[in-house]
Amino acid sequence: MKVLVIGGNGRVGSLLVNKLASQHQVLSGSRNPKAENNFDNIEQVYIDLLSDVDTIAESMNGVDAIYFVSGSRGKNLLQIDLHGAIKSMQASEKAGVKRYIMLSSVFALQPERWNESFLSNLTDYNIAKHYADLYLTTQTKLNYTILQPGALKEEAGTGKIETNVTNPGSNSIANVVDTLVSILQNNSTIGKVILMHDGNTPIAEALDQIK
Repeated sequence: MKVLVIGGNGRVGSLLVNKLASQHQVLSGSRNPKAENNFDNIEQVYIDLLSDVDTIAESMNGVDAIYFVSGSRGKNLLQIDLHGAIKSMQASEKAGVKRYIMLSSVFALQPERWNESFLSNLTDYNIAKHYADLYLTTQTKLNYTILQPGALKEEAGTGKIETNVTNPGSNSIANVVDTLVSILQNNSTIGKVILMHDGNTPIAEALDQIK
């Protein structure tokens, strides 16, 4: 399988690319591809989310699945986190790529939760993620999965999570990456919005429990 990771040079993306490369041919998409990082199963490709849909779609030829894990870290929420994400969805459909996995944010589709203390300083970010997620779920025909973790931490992964989230805890980046990898392997996740935080259930089992 050939997999494109949009945002392949980021905190999550770089780990995700390396994990996926043990099983798949991986395209690591970013505005700053580094040719010296090309390996047998990893190819660095140029993708600019500020460009038009047709240009983005050209980078998707022959791709079987797409991950969107890009983000502006609050610097360009409208053009990258919102409109850039939507253009990548439109480009996926134009290129005929059906499988699309989005990394989002906890409760992005539940604005009634945004005034809670752990989200109260992230309103603009959550608005961007909300409308990107909403577009994916209602305006596309993609075989999507949306993963919505809470705060990301630079901690060792445990391989165990929880998806029955009411009061979100923290997430090791490694666990988020392993969950993203497992989502691609599990077709029952198609059409699902999955909340997560670190927990006590093995990742594959936690995904199987989602209704």
